[in-house]
Amino acid sequence: MPTRLYRFHCTDGHELVTDLKGRRLPNMAQMRAHAERVALGLMERVERFDWLGWQVEVYDAKGRRVWIRAFVDVNVDVQAA
Repeated sequence: MPTRLYRFHCTDGHELVTDLKGRRLPNMAQMRAHAERVALGLMERVERFDWLGWQVEVYDAKGRRVWIRAFVDVNVDVQAA
């Protein structure tokens, strides 16, 4: 099954956590689920009092933004893969 490379960057417009390696995924559904896991992982690892302004931005291999998800909209029941 062909896969596409995606990079998952997290930002609040001032601070940025970049994904230099990226991840190859076969479809948009898996890309969206992985983006939510990235956001959840960052929220678990970094102590902040407020994630309100943060979002995960997904970029394709050509550097085009293909999806955005606000941290506050992340589904906390996303299964780890």
